[in-house]
Amino acid sequence: MVKRLIIPTIWLAVLMALWLPAHAGKLTAEPDRTQLYEGEVLTLTVKGTTKIDINLSNLFDFDVSSLPSPDIDKVSPDFEILARNQRYSIRTVNGDMVGEITWTYQLAPTSTGELTIPALTFKDSVSRPVNIEVVDGNPPGQANANRISFIELTADKAEVYVQEQLILTVRLFFRGNLIGGELSDPQHPNAIVETLGKQREYSRDRDGVRYRVVERRYALFPQKPGPLNLPPIRFEGQARDTDGTLKFLRDSATLFEVPVKDVPAEFSGSTWLPATSLTLAEAGMPPTLNLKTGDNLTRTLSLQATGLPSEALPPLPASVPDGLRSYPEEPQRNTSVGPDGITSTLTQTRALVPVEAGKLLLPAIRIPWWDTESNSEKVAVIPAQTLNVISSGNENSAAMPAAAPADKQATPQETGSKENSANATVNSSFWQWVSLVLAGIWVLTMLAWWRTRRMESQAPISIDSAEIRNEKAVFEQLLAAAKEASTSTPGLFVSWANIRWPGHSFHSAGDVFGVFPEADLEVELNRLQAHLFSREHTGDEENSEKWSGRALVDALRQTRERMEESSSVAGLPPLYPGNLSVSGQA
Repeated sequence: MVKRLIIPTIWLAVLMALWLPAHAGKLTAEPDRTQLYEGEVLTLTVKGTTKIDINLSNLFDFDVSSLPSPDIDKVSPDFEILARNQRYSIRTVNGDMVGEITWTYQLAPTSTGELTIPALTFKDSVSRPVNIEVVDGNPPGQANANRISFIELTADKAEVYVQEQLILTVRLFFRGNLIGGELSDPQHPNAIVETLGKQREYSRDRDGVRYRVVERRYALFPQKPGPLNLPPIRFEGQARDTDGTLKFLRDSATLFEVPVKDVPAEFSGSTWLPATSLTLAEAGMPPTLNLKTGDNLTRTLSLQATGLPSEALPPLPASVPDGLRSYPEEPQRNTSVGPDGITSTLTQTRALVPVEAGKLLLPAIRIPWWDTESNSEKVAVIPAQTLNVISSGNENSAAMPAAAPADKQATPQETGSKENSANATVNSSFWQWVSLVLAGIWVLTMLAWWRTRRMESQAPISIDSAEIRNEKAVFEQLLAAAKEASTSTPGLFVSWANIRWPGHSFHSAGDVFGVFPEADLEVELNRLQAHLFSREHTGDEENSEKWSGRALVDALRQTRERMEESSSVAGLPPLYPGNLSVSGQA
């Protein structure tokens, strides 16, 4: 039985040695075509031979990945290697094991024109260079009809203003079963790109061919005037045809050049706002505009824009007339995204408390903006309003009745009225004495309360050392933020004020200044806000106006020193501001 197996094996080895080609050491590189169009993929097949040392000791440890390969990286930068594969077969020649290896590469040209696959080297063998012609465009007469995949780009506008919204639609058309792929996103160093929702997938006929489509939409906001040229949108993937053939897909498309215009010279606003619509609304105002001192009025202003992110909306004016206290809440910014673009909202709520009687004029609010559809400036306006404020004490005052003429003779009805009034006077004398006794008791109670309050105010106030250290640490952070013009400065100021004066529960800087008026510090904080949201402050640190926080830091330190002195004299801060009327106060 053993002899029967040995003899055929010997004859098989002899036949393999005689059949092996004479050019076993030759390296060949053959492309599947020498002319292709831009976006198509080339298949390059490289064949070579090498001697392999396989024996019984390493037979089961042999790994095909340990075989050497030609220097295929030399095809760069004219070609990009998308995929590589190799297979081998082993033959015996004169007692030696010889492996014939076949490498298959998928190459994508990076440019058009005459390209060359250079001579490749494997062991001592060298292949011949191969010239490849890459033609721009699609095959003649085929357009997109016979292509497996292609990209289509569209924009909603041919030109835009700086910071105006441009909607870009990217569609990938493909046939067959897409195994995998990667579609790049648009990007540009001088543009902000926002994705408009999730991608859509559907089917569509194009040139009589049924395609599957992947659609993505983006909102682009150019930040500098001049021509906008986006880099090409690229797709790389793999698809399997109905016959099971695996094909590599590689496509790219470039959007046309979009001119970006500068801010028009006739625009009168301080903040550039290009939008398709912009509205300014108000809520919370009483219909009659009649108020009393001490009333709490909540006014809400809403600024809504279509085609702008919420970060681009300017802060709403905060000026109020003298005699009206303003306590603003933190502004709320919201951006909603849809397939047609971006819509943003800025909401500002303020508590208004009149502290003086009279007519108080709320100034008009004007927000200039640029209508990109009509290509003209428009203004969103809330007209000026006059509040009629009366003193809260007037509601208890009553007019005295007029006396009857002395020369007029009393009628019988009047005589009866006088008698009844006399009886009422006798009965009311008792209640007058009761009222006097109750008033005396109330006076004694107030004197006792005043004496107790005075004794408490003279007692020393103890402050925990940990609170002092915490207050100092937060104040140092506040100074550092103010010096660097950080956006966290207002929040740190409110946090420090709550630690420095507990019990007030401040929510904003306006709350602090409502209790402790500091005109210089309020001016410097407003100047910081103006710097952060000024027209020139676009996020570009090189072009934005430099900030000097020395004045703000000095104002903060002076405020802290004054408050320490007033606290040491008065003991505790007053419960109400001196010029704020409290409803019901005697």
